Amino acid sequence: MTGFLKATLLLRRSPPPSRFLFHRGVSLPVTEWAKDASAAKPVLPKFDYTPPAYSGPSADEILAKRREYLNPSIFHFYKTPLNVVEGKRQYLFDEKGRRYLDAFGGIATVCCGHCHPDVVAAIVEQTKRLQHSTVLYLNHAIADFAEALASKLPGNLKVAFFTNSGTEANELAILMARLYTGCHDIISLRNSYHGNAGGTMGTTAQSIWKFNVIQSGVHHVVNPDPYRGVFGSDGEKYARDVEDTINFGTSGNVAAFVYEAIQGVGGIVELAPGYLPAAYDSVKKAGGLCIADEVQAGFARTGSHFWGFEAQGVVPDIVTMAKGIGNGYPLGAVVTTPEIAKALTRRSYFNTFGGNPVSTAAGLAVLKVIEKEKLQENAFIVGSYLKERLNALKDKYELIGDVRGRGMLLGVELVTDRQLKTPAKNETLHVMDQMKELGVLIGKGGYYGNVFRITPPLCFTKEDADFLVDAMDHTLSAM
Repeated sequence: MTGFLKATLLLRRSPPPSRFLFHRGVSLPVTEWAKDASAAKPVLPKFDYTPPAYSGPSADEILAKRREYLNPSIFHFYKTPLNVVEGKRQYLFDEKGRRYLDAFGGIATVCCGHCHPDVVAAIVEQTKRLQHSTVLYLNHAIADFAEALASKLPGNLKVAFFTNSGTEANELAILMARLYTGCHDIISLRNSYHGNAGGTMGTTAQSIWKFNVIQSGVHHVVNPDPYRGVFGSDGEKYARDVEDTINFGTSGNVAAFVYEAIQGVGGIVELAPGYLPAAYDSVKKAGGLCIADEVQAGFARTGSHFWGFEAQGVVPDIVTMAKGIGNGYPLGAVVTTPEIAKALTRRSYFNTFGGNPVSTAAGLAVLKVIEKEKLQENAFIVGSYLKERLNALKDKYELIGDVRGRGMLLGVELVTDRQLKTPAKNETLHVMDQMKELGVLIGKGGYYGNVFRITPPLCFTKEDADFLVDAMDHTLSAM
């Protein structure tokens, strides 16, 4: 038996992740960590803003109310949860006025920066005039935003339907694909996350996010993961499983292939080069549509491109988006061609809040800020610099198994054994908690809960990048 096969089998025998450890995101006791770090304790970059004194309820009071009045499924990060009371650009402030570098961006949602004045002004001005009407009446806000959004997309992708979230957007995209093609089967990738409603839970392919309810018509193909995948970075070899699944697992015709160009919840996994063109080819031959889930990778976050799918030179039939589209305001969208869009006219489909004047005014303001402040360029320059510095840490610490992603969508995977790629579960939680104490907030993801998700606001600076890496260095040096 080869070393590679042994490693694969050992990894597959690993016990499934516990719900407490990975889903709830609360730090667990680990082995005794050294208290003194050899690296100097990093200092936050200077920032010319001091928040007013906070006079609201304490973190303990809020936590007590959450436990009594909110659903117990709602979880929090950190052993001592953070009470965030204010945000400004790439920083957050707690109840005591302490400043934190936000390298998670509300889960890749804060695009322009917290409380960006242009976005806030657009929301306030529209709210003063008309907070809500309905799409049954005319209002220029939704039409102006749809036009601006269409200008950012290739080909004939120009017709939008607005929603309130990424889950809603993906649900609608799947429905439209099934209506347009007359087929039911959907192809999705293992390790993917597309939402937690009825249809999107089916396309999501991680057991920790799936309940035991009926999820029909979805086939999960081999994930083209350059780090953990069996074919390394050979995208075309992974794509053969798409063709095989269509030939042997369906009637030969499918409704759609849905994917994230960079898997977010799955641990910032960038699909192997060459994968999408080959997968598209098989799906198109089977009469299916290609749905690009750009909820996390879209809106200039990758830096190299405005949309994640553009990195592989493909043009999808449907694009779904949310998160960064509203800079924190609830907003999502499904954009497709006029021909495919007509499928939704066969019956009545309606969304009360989707595309309301305030949300679309916010979305238009976000697009204008991205252009005005050259945030895509900044995401590329600072993101590349940050990735370079993180790779230097990988050379320094065996605990870091992989650094990946693009722009401001980066992942750092921790492993206890580089050859076996054994997930460093407890270590990840410990480093997260210690970095928070130093003033850095990052996320985590991946099926094993061992990947740092670095998705900051696109106004992140090189000084911020240095502080983040120095904080990680300081923490790792003490372990």
